[in-house]
Amino acid sequence: MTGPDKNQAFPLASYDRLCFLKNVIKSPQIQVGDYTYYDDFEDVRNFEKNVKYHFDFVGDRLIIGKFCMIASEVTFIMNGANHLSKSLSSYPFAIFGNGWEKAMEGKSYPQKGDTVIGNDVWIGYGATLMPGVQIGDGAIIASKSVVTKNVAPYTIVGGNPAREIKKRFSDEKIGKLLHLKWWDWPIERISQNVPYLTGEHLENLR
Repeated sequence: MTGPDKNQAFPLASYDRLCFLKNVIKSPQIQVGDYTYYDDFEDVRNFEKNVKYHFDFVGDRLIIGKFCMIASEVTFIMNGANHLSKSLSSYPFAIFGNGWEKAMEGKSYPQKGDTVIGNDVWIGYGATLMPGVQIGDGAIIASKSVVTKNVAPYTIVGGNPAREIKKRFSDEKIGKLLHLKWWDWPIERISQNVPYLTGEHLENLR
């Protein structure tokens, strides 16, 4: 068993609303790992439409690991949305020119870095992730959550702003999973272990 073809855009026969995302995206500023899928109610091309304020000149990246599950209407807000917050006004005078061109000389807009999603992360319907957040391996983001801060590995978060609901496993088990990094195994080994990856007993993994 070798599993589905990771280079196939639409791995489910006669169904074009779920894609292996890396084979569909166009932007060089978005990086996606193998087998990560996106499911959309209308059109998988909506994924990039929902990566907002992602401007070339800002230079930030959206990095998504392997085996992630991303539901319809998940939105990523990127650094291009940031305005000044410590200045007297947050208005972007400079972009309008006509004598305002020098408003930002010697200044820069806030930059929170790349948005990074780990491996085996489930992001529920309609969730929003703010610029620069880091989502750990195995995390779960509940539907309609607004994630403003980093999420630890194997943690379930929800709400607006998103807060920890619970850890999925004990600290010991999380440590072992992070050490195993099963998502980096050869696909043949992953395929052999599928019955155990969908179970609850770590000791069954081969």
